[in-house]
Amino acid sequence: MLISESNWGEIERYLETDDRCVLPLGCTEQHAQLSLATDSILAERVGRDAAAPLGVPVFPAVAYGLTPYFMAYPGTVTLRLATYAALVRDILDSLYATGFRRVLIVNGHGGNTPVQPVTMEWMQANPGARCRFHDWWRAPKTWACVQEIDPVASHASWMENFPWTRLAGREMPSGQKPFVAFDRLRDRNAQGVRALIGDGNYGGLYQRPEEDTDRLWDVAVKETRALLEGEWE
Repeated sequence: MLISESNWGEIERYLETDDRCVLPLGCTEQHAQLSLATDSILAERVGRDAAAPLGVPVFPAVAYGLTPYFMAYPGTVTLRLATYAALVRDILDSLYATGFRRVLIVNGHGGNTPVQPVTMEWMQANPGARCRFHDWWRAPKTWACVQEIDPVASHASWMENFPWTRLAGREMPSGQKPFVAFDRLRDRNAQGVRALIGDGNYGGLYQRPEEDTDRLWDVAVKETRALLEGEWE
């Protein structure tokens, strides 16, 4: 049940029997040869595929997040932490006011994780509220699958390369890009990050066979669905 394909009356009827929903958090930032909207596309799609058999509403992905370290790449948009925290809190408050009590946040961007304490403040302030913050790509089973397929995987590499994040008419580079350790990225500004990682891929193959990414996606969807289906008490 995608919010974008629903009207308010349908959601009101849904809330008569259930109070769960999915809120995807994305970002608009460089992903090497992939779409600048990769994180938003993946967060919303994994949420949609996970929720579909359950009939749980999935809200549109929040398209902007925290990514100051990529501001040397045109097309990237970042919010200030205070702005983003207020935005997420306003969204959660709106969901609560209209009847939702159990919210699964499907986060598609690692830079967004500093906002997680907002969910705890929200639960404390609203009786009966529950919120789960799920980094879909690094959840235990999903990350284990990544490591089994190819341990050299990172931002903008094969693990984010799906048919829905590729751009038509663009060729992917061949070969495996050397891995850039994350600790080398933490002590420099956006221009320094670009000088270090070049096209934006942190390391690894740009693309792997479809059977590998299909397998990864299946694990990610099932792991996400389990959080919706599991006990909330």
